[in-house]
Amino acid sequence: MCGIVGLFLKNPALQPELGRLTSQMLKVMTERGPDSAGFAVYGGAHHGQTKITVRDLAPEQVATFEKGLADIAGPGIAVIFRNDHMVITLPTEHEKAVRQFISSFGHGVAFVSSGDSIELYKGVGLPEDVATRFDLAGMGGTHAIGHTRMATESAVTTAGAHPFSTGPDQCLVHNGSLSNHNTLRRQLVREGLEFATENDSEVAAGYLSWRLSRGERLDEALTASLADLDGFYTFVVGTRDGFAVLRDPVACKPAVIAETDDYVAFASEYRAFAQLPGIENATVFEPEPQRVYHWEHAA
Repeated sequence: MCGIVGLFLKNPALQPELGRLTSQMLKVMTERGPDSAGFAVYGGAHHGQTKITVRDLAPEQVATFEKGLADIAGPGIAVIFRNDHMVITLPTEHEKAVRQFISSFGHGVAFVSSGDSIELYKGVGLPEDVATRFDLAGMGGTHAIGHTRMATESAVTTAGAHPFSTGPDQCLVHNGSLSNHNTLRRQLVREGLEFATENDSEVAAGYLSWRLSRGERLDEALTASLADLDGFYTFVVGTRDGFAVLRDPVACKPAVIAETDDYVAFASEYRAFAQLPGIENATVFEPEPQRVYHWEHAA
């Protein structure tokens, strides 16, 4: 089942509304995925700085965690605490050391994402409740993708919720099922990738990260996935500058796109667009199977 949404803003005047509009779309997809939800919001990149998101940080752990960060990066670090997630902004030169600190901290605290602009949040519960816990409606940005999950192949946990981020500023949400993900996982582990869950969607994300690390463009990596990934799927892949959509050759999972002069919106069902501004004037269409659709902001 599962529900996917995405919103790419062409009109900068809408950027303060990104979170509110994305939150509305997620809520409408509740029936497709009531177990857990997550979303990635992009925006606010600064030269020489990196954002890192961590999850499952309890209030009583915050002071100790922040002290550890300060010992590594000194005063050049800033944090935002949202529910049990923390977004850390720091000089890029300290990213490796901070990643090592997160891995060694323990207590269930886990790395979620990193990059120039990505912030990624996910949790167990109804999509509306997850969005409220993290105040998605109050977030601005340039584009966002989100997912509502109905677990079919693994347990209902925060770790298993989408999106999955396996590369800088890259994340993936997925509606469908892959039949060869275990074989592909073993191949990618031999290539040096690490996986935190048994979710087939994390394998798909890792596969794309691996191809991108070899110098391929996103559209090339997605096109290659048509031959290498067995199963049925609709992917939405977030990047620093935009997002891309791909459906498998059969395209049995529902997907629809709405485009206006102000935005491009993606959803598993048309009803997710109902409250978007100017939707009555949008060009609405189903993405074709095996075709990569990609929108991005100028670098």
